[in-house]
Amino acid sequence: MPASDRDFRAFVSETMEAASFDHVPEDVLIVEDDPIIALDFEDTILGFGVKTVRTASSVARALELIAARAPDFALLDVGLVREKSFAVAERLDALGIPFAFVTGYSAEVRLPAAFADRPRLPKPFSTDALRALLKRPAGA
Repeated sequence: MPASDRDFRAFVSETMEAASFDHVPEDVLIVEDDPIIALDFEDTILGFGVKTVRTASSVARALELIAARAPDFALLDVGLVREKSFAVAERLDALGIPFAFVTGYSAEVRLPAAFADRPRLPKPFSTDALRALLKRPAGA
C-alpha cells in the first residue's frame, strides 16, 4: 500500500476515534461541477443527519450561497470546469468556516501554501472517510 494511502487511512481512523462524540454540521456546502458526484455527496451527507446541503457548480455560485448564509462546513472540488475553487477556500477561511478539498488527483494536486494542511478527500470517496471528515473538530 502506498504511503499516502496508509497516511490517509491512519488519518481517518484517528479522526473517527477522536470525533466519535462530535456531531455533524447542520449546513454543508458542496462545490462540485459534476452533478452525479454532487448528488452522491448530498445523499450520503443527508444520511449522516445533516439538515441542509446546498450545492454550487461554480465559484461565483458558491460565493453567492456563502454570502446569503454561511455554511457550517464545505466540501470543495479543487478543479471545476474552467476554474479552481481556491477563491471559495479563501472566503471560507476568512470567515473561519472549516472545509476540505475533494479531488480525484489526490497528492498530485498542488494547493496554495495557505491551504496545504487542509484535509483532502479523494474521489471516489468512502462513506466512512466522508463521515470522519464531517465529524472532524474545526481546529484539527
